[in-house]
Amino acid sequence: MEQPMRLEDKVVVVTGASRGIGKAVATEFAAAGAKIVCAARTESEGDHKLLEGALETTVAEIRRAGGDALAVQADVSEESDCLRLVEQALEAFGGVDVLINNAALNYYLPIAEYPANRWLRCFAVNVHGPFILSKAVLPGMIERQSGAIINISSGSAIGPGRGPYTSPGHGGVLYGATKAALERFTQGLAQEVWEHGITVAAVSPSRIVPTPGTIHFGLVGGPDDPQAEEPELFARSVLLLATESAEKVSGRVCYSQQILQEFGWIDDATGLGVDPDQPGSGYAKI
Repeated sequence: MEQPMRLEDKVVVVTGASRGIGKAVATEFAAAGAKIVCAARTESEGDHKLLEGALETTVAEIRRAGGDALAVQADVSEESDCLRLVEQALEAFGGVDVLINNAALNYYLPIAEYPANRWLRCFAVNVHGPFILSKAVLPGMIERQSGAIINISSGSAIGPGRGPYTSPGHGGVLYGATKAALERFTQGLAQEVWEHGITVAAVSPSRIVPTPGTIHFGLVGGPDDPQAEEPELFARSVLLLATESAEKVSGRVCYSQQILQEFGWIDDATGLGVDPDQPGSGYAKI
């Protein structure tokens, strides 16, 4: 089913837009008519030591397709960069209608070996950045009595449960902890701004999305891994949450294929939030 085209002339800020999920989300929203402010640390191809993708590439693709996009190099772990990002969006387009908090950082290390400075930096990117950016865009949204803040979460927010355990895990404690915090932040903020008609929601992929990062770390076999979820499919779930009314989706902590199927955007769904043995937990109770 075709999604509604309800974002003409809306301004959307997407963090982590240089590659992977962020790039897919930026292009999906641009195709729906929005003006996109693409933010990331990697400005040009080759700037990142390990991964392909850059702001210049994402913006160029959007513009070639007839869309309108602006690149802003920013490190969302820094408050000054977050505030500058929002200021540049306001200067360029006059407001921010949708904020997509997608930028994320993790180091796959067990806790016994985790450097404290890396732990703190991951929380700064994954949790503090979304808080600072949300706070910065809220005054305009409250004034207009409309807007959407969509936080990109992860199935790793669901803990392994109580022991005994059959494996030692895979170094995902930090990432899961930040995403669980992001989900709780999502619902708390949704409650605070409910009276202003602002949507705040979180969505996780139902299956691992093949991105330069997940491929590099061996989480998926490659871009055509049959067990993976296409970036474009996940991006549609973000678009759904940003365009449906707050009454229907605000406060939702959900999974991509589950929410797409629920609203009739896809017929068949699988993975987290859908399969009986992967129902979700915690803030994401189905």
